[in-house]
Amino acid sequence: MPDSTRHLTLANGLQLSLRHAPRLKRSAAALRVHAGSHDAPSAWPGLAHFLEHLFFLGTVRFPLEDGLMRYVQALGGQVNASTRERTTDFFFEVPPAALAGGLQRLCQMLAEPDLGIERQRREREVIHAEFIAWSRNAQAQQQFALLQSVAGNHPVKGFHAGNRHSLVLGNAAFQQALAGFHQCFYQGGQITLSLCGPQPLDELERLGGQYAGNFATGARVPQASPPALATDKPLLFAQEGLPAGAEPALELLIANLGDNRPGSWLDALQQRGWLKGFKVEKLYAFAGQLLWHIDLKLAPDADSDEALKLLHGWFDFIRQAAPTVLNEAFGLLQQRRERSASALELARSDSAGHPYAALDSQTQHALEALLEQLPQRAYGQWQIPAADPLLLDQLPTAQATERPPALSISDLLPPARQFAALYLRWHVPCALRQRLHGVLERALQTMQLRCEQACVQLQFTASGEYWQLRCAGHPAAVVRTVSHALALMQAPDNWQPSPTDALAQIPIRALINQLPDAVLGNASAAIPSGTPDQALLDSAWQHCHWHGLAVGFDASAAQALNTVLQGCPGQGAMPTPAALWTGHRWRHAKVPGSENALLLFCPVAAGQQACGRLLAQLLQGPVYQRLRVELQLGYAVFSTFRQVEGIGGLLFGVQSPHATQAQILDHLRELLGRGATLDTNARQALSEQFDEPAMANADVAEWAWQTHLAAQPDGLLALKRSILMTQQADLDRLLRDLLSTDYAWLCLANSAAPAASWR
Repeated sequence: MPDSTRHLTLANGLQLSLRHAPRLKRSAAALRVHAGSHDAPSAWPGLAHFLEHLFFLGTVRFPLEDGLMRYVQALGGQVNASTRERTTDFFFEVPPAALAGGLQRLCQMLAEPDLGIERQRREREVIHAEFIAWSRNAQAQQQFALLQSVAGNHPVKGFHAGNRHSLVLGNAAFQQALAGFHQCFYQGGQITLSLCGPQPLDELERLGGQYAGNFATGARVPQASPPALATDKPLLFAQEGLPAGAEPALELLIANLGDNRPGSWLDALQQRGWLKGFKVEKLYAFAGQLLWHIDLKLAPDADSDEALKLLHGWFDFIRQAAPTVLNEAFGLLQQRRERSASALELARSDSAGHPYAALDSQTQHALEALLEQLPQRAYGQWQIPAADPLLLDQLPTAQATERPPALSISDLLPPARQFAALYLRWHVPCALRQRLHGVLERALQTMQLRCEQACVQLQFTASGEYWQLRCAGHPAAVVRTVSHALALMQAPDNWQPSPTDALAQIPIRALINQLPDAVLGNASAAIPSGTPDQALLDSAWQHCHWHGLAVGFDASAAQALNTVLQGCPGQGAMPTPAALWTGHRWRHAKVPGSENALLLFCPVAAGQQACGRLLAQLLQGPVYQRLRVELQLGYAVFSTFRQVEGIGGLLFGVQSPHATQAQILDHLRELLGRGATLDTNARQALSEQFDEPAMANADVAEWAWQTHLAAQPDGLLALKRSILMTQQADLDRLLRDLLSTDYAWLCLANSAAPAASWR
């Protein structure tokens, strides 16, 4: 059943966009203010971003502990905001019954913020910590350097994040500018609000009118036109004077650029063995201007001039190609994107005015204008690939085949969701498994690019002695993808490992990536000498053992999957749960970055999972309040419950520019020592998060996989009941256990362990 939409304008000038999507499990709101960092006074860089932060600190009506962030997090939802050049976006996703509460808080905090000077001082330090992290992040600095190649005085070259020095709180002119920016732009005429969910359109309209009507009445404020946009970088494209609809037109072009099947530009680079990495990013779009970049990584022996000639030849081919053929393929892709999108993704797309649809006559005209401005020449041999089979809903033909004994089936996710996930895991005792993993990772890169295009998630990871393949998306696409992936993994066409020169992540994210290895107790070791080859790979597959889990497949899709898995390498086996260590353990992860970062993972026994989840929920607010607001340790502070390698536990994370890892750990220990008070409303809300209809499809699949790894029943109903039965005494008992010196703590940090006394 297709979605139904409605668009209207409220009496205060606010544009309301509504989408009724019966298939959705959650509801979302996306509010766009048509003003951003380039609209703030140039004397105060970062003012718009600073204001965005201040909104989340609570108001008289909804203080911090009952504000939007705490409200959404307590429901297991998502909430965030983003200040761009000419827009500022606020968005959240919650269970449908909670949409009204979230929308009330969002509109109230934006319409009536508390801009008190003390909270400004505290939040400025958070902004400054973000600035320090940004200034030390290689990827951010590379993009900033790229923007400096833009000619003239265009504001995209400027600094707009804000820091302790640009946000001059004691200056009366700054305070006047801050209040004036809010008054000018945070009013009805400047706002587009999109609501999306399974609710009927009339209900969504009632909610939108009730809460969005609180904004002051106003008209759209003209935003100053930017100066000319130009650059001489060969893969940075600055375009001027484009008609309306240029952004959707660019989406079509990007979709074709990312197609790596035969006849495409990427395929031409792959055939020459030149392609190491590829990404296209839109950097700026406003008033007929577009700035976008092709981030292309080529092999050392590649001819970059020839690669550029091929690109220009491909541009020429696309410009002359039949627009109907291009648009039909794009429409099929957009249809899959819309059906795969979450409520939040749909709401954000609607608020930006970019629906998941093929180009209409206006946007097709914009595509013609966009292509005319691109460098082009007749060069190379090209063709438009046929419709991608990964976008087809029909299953491939399959013979009647028995299910492999090593494959388990979970019925947690109803097939009607049209979302399936397959997990395959191999125990690989081969000494060269790390090098072999790099080879297989590279072999799958081409397939992964196709999957990204078709809304299929394909991941191949390594932890300890294990390799894991995860594929999720439309069931037919998963079956086709896994069939191709298994063939590539058994016979790679390139024996070069995946490149290791990727841009460094911020320390806390790098630690999160290393957490599975740390939980398994996998110590870093020298890689044995030897060059991977087909014989070595064949031997590794012959001696490995595998097991898997399929979630969300109906009988027909499961039969097709059974056929594909007849070719799964290795010997079938049952999962062996990871062993839990005893006592406190510290692991030093040598990751790039100068800021101090620490993860504290505290596993809980299977019988205490419900209590552990409730404790993590109750600690979220106090951890954020103490570490980020009061102590201002940094902007990267979080606490949650996480399942890692089948082991569930409380996970705390902090990245700080000034507190040491030992100090961070002391603060966390002190917080745990304060205890937690049972909140029956929070307990009820947490239990409701584990209704399958309330969970994201991917979260249901991941829950099933983690319980499979732990060799535990995957019953969500039992977990709900256990949460509701948890009492204060259970929380106190678990906290006492957590604080005992023999409890299994894992500290993963980018430093060596402090003195032995930390235990």
